[in-house]
Amino acid sequence: MLKRIALTLILLSTVTGEALAVAKNPIVISQAQARASVGKMPNSAAFLQIENRGKNDDALLSASSTAAERVEIHSMNMEGDVMKMRAVDSLAIKAGEKIAMQSGHGYHLMLMGLKKSLKAGEKIPVTLIFRDAGKIRVTADVVETGAPAKPAYGMHEHHDH
Repeated sequence: MLKRIALTLILLSTVTGEALAVAKNPIVISQAQARASVGKMPNSAAFLQIENRGKNDDALLSASSTAAERVEIHSMNMEGDVMKMRAVDSLAIKAGEKIAMQSGHGYHLMLMGLKKSLKAGEKIPVTLIFRDAGKIRVTADVVETGAPAKPAYGMHEHHDH
């Protein structure tokens, strides 16, 4: 009987701890990647997944990186046969929603004014600023242009506020 009670308490504390972690830090960032730059190109792009595990909507307001002079949130979409890319002021992330920033469509982070060329195999820091979650720092793996995204299962970047 004592073993059952102890096991129940351990399970409850684990579940409660996970629930508190989500409540305290509802935004989870995974699969952070930046594209290697080509030649002396001054810009590159970064892609990642943002998951809002909270009960309240949030928004990505801005981003920065020591690897670039500035970072902008961009959207890409097709208008007829033409791919259009535009800077956006913010990116809403509804409660329970996961947004995958991917090459070629949707959203991405534009790294503008690279301070040096980005080479595959390197890592760069990226700081994301959310309306409610505040600052979240991630490390993006620099990959060759056209490299497939990291697998989604079980891989989450470590981040802090």
